[in-house]
Amino acid sequence: MLSSNRSFFLGLVVVISGLTACSNSPSAKNLEQSLAADPRLQNNSQILGTNAQPTPTKSSTVQLPTDFPPEIPLYANAQLTAVQPASGSENRASTQWQSSDPSNFIANFYRNQFKTNNWQIVEQPTDDVGGTFVARRNDLEVKVNIKPQSVTTGAANQPQTSTELQIEYSTSGNLNASNSPQPGDPQFIGPVQPKTNVAAQPQNSTVKPTFFSDLNKLTPQWQQHIQDLAALGVLTTETNINKSNSSSATNQFEPGKIVTRREFARWLVAANNAMYANNPAKQIRLASETNQPTFKDVPATDGDFPAIQGLAEAGLIPSALSGDATAVLFRPDAPLTREQLILWKLPLDTRQALPNANLEAVKQTWGFQDAEKIDPKVLRAIFADYQNAEQANIRRVFGYTTLLQPKKPVTRGEAAISLWYFGTQGEGISATEALKLKS
Repeated sequence: MLSSNRSFFLGLVVVISGLTACSNSPSAKNLEQSLAADPRLQNNSQILGTNAQPTPTKSSTVQLPTDFPPEIPLYANAQLTAVQPASGSENRASTQWQSSDPSNFIANFYRNQFKTNNWQIVEQPTDDVGGTFVARRNDLEVKVNIKPQSVTTGAANQPQTSTELQIEYSTSGNLNASNSPQPGDPQFIGPVQPKTNVAAQPQNSTVKPTFFSDLNKLTPQWQQHIQDLAALGVLTTETNINKSNSSSATNQFEPGKIVTRREFARWLVAANNAMYANNPAKQIRLASETNQPTFKDVPATDGDFPAIQGLAEAGLIPSALSGDATAVLFRPDAPLTREQLILWKLPLDTRQALPNANLEAVKQTWGFQDAEKIDPKVLRAIFADYQNAEQANIRRVFGYTTLLQPKKPVTRGEAAISLWYFGTQGEGISATEALKLKS
């Protein structure tokens, strides 16, 4: 066996020596070419079944415009990716940003920044997942659009969350051209400058309507409850003249229309004082024009100042007077939400300090699936409302439900039904009873 191996290696050495010696011969060149790699494989990678990868080019660094307003808050962990200079009739500039942080982090950042730095929030997302902020301060309007994105093919060292930001801004000369929600829109938050004053109420408003002509789509019970409140002079509405007969007038209540915070504050005071017309100790005192306004957007010249200021001075709505330093604006023309209705109404039902409550207590009593969405400041009122059994505002107005939808706007019909009864289970007064006492 050892002899065979020696013979093999000896033969191999002889062959290699021969090839080396004849490297310049024609036969040697033919052998070299036959063993060389196919040049097509070197120049065309698709033959091997792979795609050629272009050499990546590094993009130039994007710079923030020199005229970018310094008062616009910028999220620290966001990278500027693109800039669109101001153009068009709106003269609105735009910047694009990318962040590896979750969208709820960024949404909370802008919500806090706008609130604490005296921005007027015109629009904001309904949740923390993403959405659009529109805010104004002085002559500047800024729009922040937050879009969460998913990274499905991320590398091992690449963040698995991504958020795209778009910040648009324009100055006062172009604010009217924006598409921001206006007073009356469900998304509008406010504030707006008042157009009425105490001395001049709208001429087409009636103080004591006795009949509404557009309640036929409501249940008979709701129709009667609203008519009871109308007879007490609680509900105000516009009087529309019938075009076919100018001598007849019809009062349109519009029960399906969203009620504003201003309207509900006015009705709340009127209903409470009408229910307890013979009990001054339970009435809410209307504020005088000489009172110092609590809210910056409800001056003494506002037509609803006496009611709104009166509620604030009685401690029935959040304000600086009640210790809420953040409640500097009332937002009178913003929609009233379900949780706000309960927060304002409950103190006038119980007439005592609200019980201590937390999120778990509300979950165990009401069983709401969306209890986490309730403002912590409202939990005590909602918990106390449960103790009113069948006279609870939530049950009377919204019926049986496992979803409170606390941020959902309230309709005029729902607001009226909540005001038909004041008090607790077995100890209260309804609009029907108040009418009997009045007569």
